[in-house]
Amino acid sequence: MKRIGVLGAGTMGSGIAHTAALAGFEVTLFDTKDGQVERAVEQIHGRLRRQAETGRLDADVVADTMARLHPADTLDAFQTVEAAIEAVLEVMDVKRQAFVELDHRLPPEALLATNTSSLSITALAQATSRPERVVGLHFFNPAPVMRLIEVVRGEDTSDATVEEALALARALGKEPVLVQKDTPGFVVNRVLMPLFIEAIRILEEGIASREDIDRAVKLGLNHPMGPLTLADLTGLDVDLNVMDYMFDEMKDARFAAPLTLRRLVRAGRLGRKSGRGFYEYKA
Repeated sequence: MKRIGVLGAGTMGSGIAHTAALAGFEVTLFDTKDGQVERAVEQIHGRLRRQAETGRLDADVVADTMARLHPADTLDAFQTVEAAIEAVLEVMDVKRQAFVELDHRLPPEALLATNTSSLSITALAQATSRPERVVGLHFFNPAPVMRLIEVVRGEDTSDATVEEALALARALGKEPVLVQKDTPGFVVNRVLMPLFIEAIRILEEGIASREDIDRAVKLGLNHPMGPLTLADLTGLDVDLNVMDYMFDEMKDARFAAPLTLRRLVRAGRLGRKSGRGFYEYKA
């Protein structure tokens, strides 16, 4: 496998494209938003150039990596890829439509993967004519840096597809963890979302400041960053979507989103400064 298509050139899509091109894959990158692919390519080039300037990469590696990155004007450019990785908005209907479009264009034998962090692989696969070739490949942000990929098996995913996905993850320089059961949140978000929720509730109840909550988790649990900082980094709207999906699917109070998070996301959508994150939040 040498030719990969990435659908979605936002934060995760551009990071996946960066990772794949650096690992030696020919990468076709497409996004429906005008100018998004060009911005992503510029950002990738900037990150690689900074690594070269600090001696972490050779200039030749930068040039070769950029030469393997192919911006696409239409999704028809995916007709020759051997695997496609979808990295669009974390909304089931949006992802299912993306899978319909990909299924119509990919070669019959191509692998079809989603970067979803929590949604059902099985449900996405049912939008295609190849459910046995659909698999989850959940990268973590920033994709070029984070070592983990969750390889998630849907109910219809074949053994051969799982093995190919594991091999692809390793070829990308990552360490895969196999999620053997298609369950909301997989492994990491099943652990992470309750941590976010409890940290937000501690803030809501006035038990500790946001800085002290983050400091306590960093120093007491040896995490590299606190949960409120991490929630800001992953994106509050994404966090809320994941919590709501997990709660709707499992009806488990552990995943019920706090009111403060809803207010911040709502304010952010309205363009208010207080909606940018927990480090903009004023109780």
